[in-house]
Amino acid sequence: MKFLQLLMSQPNQGGEAGKGGGMTMLLMLGAIILVFYFFMIRPQQKKQKQMTNFRDALKRGDKIVTIGGIHGKITDVQESTFIIEVEDGTKLRIEKAAVAVDPNAPAKKD
Repeated sequence: MKFLQLLMSQPNQGGEAGKGGGMTMLLMLGAIILVFYFFMIRPQQKKQKQMTNFRDALKRGDKIVTIGGIHGKITDVQESTFIIEVEDGTKLRIEKAAVAVDPNAPAKKD
């Protein structure tokens, strides 16, 4: 707490009143940027990397759910698409990015 008070205090000596304020503002701006990085940007990048790894690991026979809510089973894996089979034997070609979740994975409790 004393460190924060030290950073927030400004010299109150005549003509030098505004001299330390710029440094304090710069330190606080840096702290805000660090907080944004560690609490918002970094977790989002980590989640994106996990989803990419999950999509790359999918193989023939895996069951998936698309972002549109279509449930299907992968019948063919191509470079950027999957061919999935839905209930009546209908086959659909979907982008790998359209895979949302693994329906067999346990649901997360928030």
